[in-house]
Amino acid sequence: MAVPSRTPTPSDDARSARAPALDYGALAGIVGFHLARATVTTYEAFEQSVGKPYTLKKAEFSLLMLVLANTDVPPKRLARALAVTAPQLTLLLDRMQARSLLKRERNPLDGRSQHVVLTPKGAKLARDAGAAAVAMERQVRQRLSPAEHAMLIELLDKLALRHAP
Repeated sequence: MAVPSRTPTPSDDARSARAPALDYGALAGIVGFHLARATVTTYEAFEQSVGKPYTLKKAEFSLLMLVLANTDVPPKRLARALAVTAPQLTLLLDRMQARSLLKRERNPLDGRSQHVVLTPKGAKLARDAGAAAVAMERQVRQRLSPAEHAMLIELLDKLALRHAP
């Protein structure tokens, strides 16, 4: 039988503050657990600053930023940078192309390959969403010193090394 839910009250917060700290046990040393917890915070910041206002998912935003920063980028490099499979990237590109945000163009040096480029609409959205991401990043950085932020980026890059572009 399910327990009916109720809205927490200020007295609940006071009781929580007096309660002993929760022992995370084995989770205390598991990177994935801590990444998952941090993801909740960063996801909320993303949704508030970029996702909802610009109707973008995290992968779509990341793709726009990569294509904005890199001219004539081949899909294979984008897939590696985003850590997605080729079929997943194809679906993502199709969805964004249907929104007229990007297009695939033949590589003039090699007619067999393609490059992904932003449309004017996609470039504007990328610039606007990128500017909004600055506010989002400010929220995240409030919890870290500049050195901690740089260290966190370095460590996360190290963990993601196998997906390097």
